Amino acid sequence: MGMWISKLMSFFGEKEARILVLGLDNAGKTTILYRLQVGEVVSTIPTIGFNVETVNYKNIKFQVWDLGGQTSIRPYWRCYFPNTQAVIYVVDSSDLDRMSTSKQEFHAILDEEELKDAVVLIYANKQDLPGALDDAAVTEALGLHSIKSRQWSIFKTSAIKGEGLFEGLEWLANTLNAK
Repeated sequence: MGMWISKLMSFFGEKEARILVLGLDNAGKTTILYRLQVGEVVSTIPTIGFNVETVNYKNIKFQVWDLGGQTSIRPYWRCYFPNTQAVIYVVDSSDLDRMSTSKQEFHAILDEEELKDAVVLIYANKQDLPGALDDAAVTEALGLHSIKSRQWSIFKTSAIKGEGLFEGLEWLANTLNAK
């Protein structure tokens, strides 16, 4: 019955998608979530647990789950994997010291069976900071070209300035609508 209602809703123009926003602590996940939802920068503190908000964009109601990225919290990410259509992976492009850790966590996510059908949007965030890697360098650092089994895209972003976020959301909406 639920599947039929979901199909009926998409026929009339409203589709729902469950999105996880993941990445290391201090990557800008919560700032991105609230920038997308309310359109402005909201003062945040490190997320212990999760934030969940609804973001409406292009006739899609995104249920966005922003999960804390601290080392002690990351093992619990898997509790949120079921029924996820997309992952937004946020990388602090200026945190060169933790880029290899970010790559390890990212590829662990890709290896999860419950996320095998999820599309992946990567935000190379904090482009406004000096020394930030551009999208090509983040692509290389994360080993994105090795991903052959799913759709993915990367966008340069600055959550503080609001740059690149809606371009990424546009790609995500189009990709999910095409599925």
